[in-house]
Amino acid sequence: MIGNATFRHDNTALLAVTSVEAPVVVSSADFDERLASSLKRLRLSKRLLERVAGVTERRWWSPGTAFDDAAIEAGAKALAESGIEPGQIGLLINTSVTRKNLEPSVAVKIHHGLGLPSSAMNFDLANACLGFVNGITLAANMIDSGQIKYALIVAGEDAQGTQEATFARLNRPDSTREDYLREFATLTLGSGAAAAVIGPADEHPGAHRILGGVSRAGTEHHELCVGGVDGMFTDTKGLLDGGLELVVNAWNEAHSNGWNWTAMDRYVTHQVSTSYTNAIIKAVNLVRDRVPITFPHWGNVGPASLPMTLAQESQTLSRGDRVLCMGVGSGLNTTMMEIAW
Repeated sequence: MIGNATFRHDNTALLAVTSVEAPVVVSSADFDERLASSLKRLRLSKRLLERVAGVTERRWWSPGTAFDDAAIEAGAKALAESGIEPGQIGLLINTSVTRKNLEPSVAVKIHHGLGLPSSAMNFDLANACLGFVNGITLAANMIDSGQIKYALIVAGEDAQGTQEATFARLNRPDSTREDYLREFATLTLGSGAAAAVIGPADEHPGAHRILGGVSRAGTEHHELCVGGVDGMFTDTKGLLDGGLELVVNAWNEAHSNGWNWTAMDRYVTHQVSTSYTNAIIKAVNLVRDRVPITFPHWGNVGPASLPMTLAQESQTLSRGDRVLCMGVGSGLNTTMMEIAW
């Protein structure tokens, strides 16, 4: 059997989850215009991003705004909403895919920018689009063990540089239809930031209990989506097929180990595309109107995608609601985590 055991948290709660939207709206029609000559030469129709992926627009940061500055802003918002002071944070985990350099970690600038104490551990946790959920799991384990009291998890993403490099490649006279299809997923990406504060549930009775979940790995698929600073190259069909198999296996394993997620009040999924979302809903029989959709206007914001969607949904959730966070990251890995609102 491939995968990891289910896990449960004893005394951890989500105190706040916040997002920062990048302010520059860039439509898929704009992207089509940037690629118009190549689309014509390759006999590819316009509006594929809207018709196939369901992405109408995505966002970029304003000139001069860095992704880690946005992560700092999201972190400050989360601290303010939670009522936790910077000096109380014992752990900062940055889960951004975006980075300018290999070292030092992105976390060090965010740690400094938020004025966190020297006693607060800080590091990057990278696991593609699943990083934010992994960060919550790791921090929750440390809270349950008594090693720390409060943790801050952040992610900031900037898709513009990668997309500009993709435009340049696809507009070369020797680009092919296969090139376009391999880089199609890159054009669905968006920019944004998110943050969450978690802490001990017994000291915050009104907070949202993080109950636990299940995680599974399908690393035989590690070559299906490979991304770097200059581009992301994806076997879209292979990624969908492998991801669905992994999600179904994880879902079944969770239910065989005591979880029951058939009637949740909200299913907050990682936001990718129309086809991916529809396939997940069908594969595990989710209630469609309980699956919020944000990718048409934000695109796929990497690891910030799920917490940004959760932050949006938090405005309409009620005490006692059951929320299942569901993510899949390139590699492939999946995690599902239940939160009792």
